[in-house]
Amino acid sequence: MKKYDVLIIGSGPAGEKAAIQASKLNKKVAVIERQAYVGGAGLHTGTLPSKTLRETALYLAGLKQRAVFGFQVTLARDVKLSELMHRKTEVTRKQMEAVIDKFNRNNIEIIYGTASFTGVNTLLIRGAEGREEEYSGEFIFIASGSRPSRPADIPFDSEHIHDSDTIIALDRIPETLAILGGGVIGCEYACIFAALGVKVTLIEKKQRLFPFADEEVVTSLMYWMRHCGVTIRLNEEVAGITVEGQGRVATRLKSGKVIMSEKLLYTMGRQGNTDMLNLNSIGLKAVERGFITVNASFQTSVANIYAIGDVIGFPSLASTSMEQGRRAVCHAFQKEGQTCAYTAHMPYGVYTIPEISMVGENEESLMKKGIPYETGCAYFNDVARGQIIGDTHGMLKLIFHRQTRDLLGVHIVGEKASELIHIGQAVLNFGGTVDYFKDVVFNYPTLSDAYKEAALNGLNKL
Repeated sequence: MKKYDVLIIGSGPAGEKAAIQASKLNKKVAVIERQAYVGGAGLHTGTLPSKTLRETALYLAGLKQRAVFGFQVTLARDVKLSELMHRKTEVTRKQMEAVIDKFNRNNIEIIYGTASFTGVNTLLIRGAEGREEEYSGEFIFIASGSRPSRPADIPFDSEHIHDSDTIIALDRIPETLAILGGGVIGCEYACIFAALGVKVTLIEKKQRLFPFADEEVVTSLMYWMRHCGVTIRLNEEVAGITVEGQGRVATRLKSGKVIMSEKLLYTMGRQGNTDMLNLNSIGLKAVERGFITVNASFQTSVANIYAIGDVIGFPSLASTSMEQGRRAVCHAFQKEGQTCAYTAHMPYGVYTIPEISMVGENEESLMKKGIPYETGCAYFNDVARGQIIGDTHGMLKLIFHRQTRDLLGVHIVGEKASELIHIGQAVLNFGGTVDYFKDVVFNYPTLSDAYKEAALNGLNKL
């Protein structure tokens, strides 16, 4: 039996960073990957493909808007999505090469096969050719990721009814698309397809999109989604889905409405990849939808076994998964003070059109806590760079304490929101006040200047 200090199940963002951190602590590390390639779902079926398609959609939408200058582009309906993502293959290849190079430089072994527990310190690895071999590790990190949920009552056929893995393989761009689920994935694809000229209907059972986000930002996003042609049906539940004549999908809602569409995309939740791990053999049990419960240090109920990334559920972001992997390893080897300084505020980014991003508290959370606060807003339409790039819908909101002026939260909707948020994140993490933005000098003209405008707006309210 081969022995290691650390065994990591999965080579996605969480597994990759956990492996590198363990190697930096001079540990013997092996990463087990059941696919024939490294990188996880985000690299091959999730993040990269969808973001590549988003960039293409934005480019085509931009050309369409330029009709006033005397030229316009039209998109043929028989174009395959794969043809619109020609950059994805090259980006994926380079990212895989980068991951493998990091593993090689840090002496991290990659073992291809399917892992299952045979003990709290041992894993049985089944290779593609059927060969089995057992490995032991002092610590084992589960970073097996997740996959789209496929309820039995949804008639998936990969022709008319899709999940987020199969939608990117469409043979042509449909005229109409229904999307079930108004979460991050559902809203991102709704914006992408709307930008490609598809009539999209988004169905969400909750009363609002993104309950975790600032309501004013979400309201702005919904306005622009509707402006781009997305029909949003909130507080609606599905009664049944059938494929009818001429390949039309009928989505019947409990309210009595019937949504007819050429294609349907189901995005209501994901399933943790734990069903093959034989968790019962070590006294671990996955909760609903296959996710694993962990403590604040990402440790399971079995002391030497940790779970990180999508397999533990929310927020299921590549950025947070990377940090979870690093911190979990630091906790396992008691190196937090040396190598794993705690960062209080994690940013969230949603790649809709326009983007939204946030860090820290929102108004709703502060009201519940009874904390006195004030807000300052800047609209990209009033910022010179916003005018130059034609971003008429962007907004940046600062939330700060009325007495101490400490920055409490930053919320952005608009172009480059997921990039701009990091300025506010830095000030939050270093305990800065809103006055920082009043006094700092930004390059001009830039969208960053919205921070100064928002700070002045908020301070004027005091």
